Amino acid sequence: MKVIIDLCVVPLGVGLSVSKYVAACQKIIHKAGLKSQLHAYGTNIEGEWDTVFEVVKQCHEKIHDMGAPRITTTIKLGTRTDRDQTMEDKVKSVQEKL
Repeated sequence: MKVIIDLCVVPLGVGLSVSKYVAACQKIIHKAGLKSQLHAYGTNIEGEWDTVFEVVKQCHEKIHDMGAPRITTTIKLGTRTDRDQTMEDKVKSVQEKL
């Protein structure tokens, strides 16, 4: 099953800047070959359910390996069975109505 998620992984106990942890997750997403879009407060990711959630797990493992004692993650997700839909399709649908 295909899924689109909005992922926000926040390492705790590492100070104010978290960009190096975000970059580490971006590398994991890229290595998995998933389509993604980084934005100011997270990353949109699309792909097969198992692959996407394996990447979320790998991000957690990597951030812990980098020294973060605690992580809080927010995930919003959507699936469809009536048709295939991409991140671009969702944005285009709204832009056409503006």
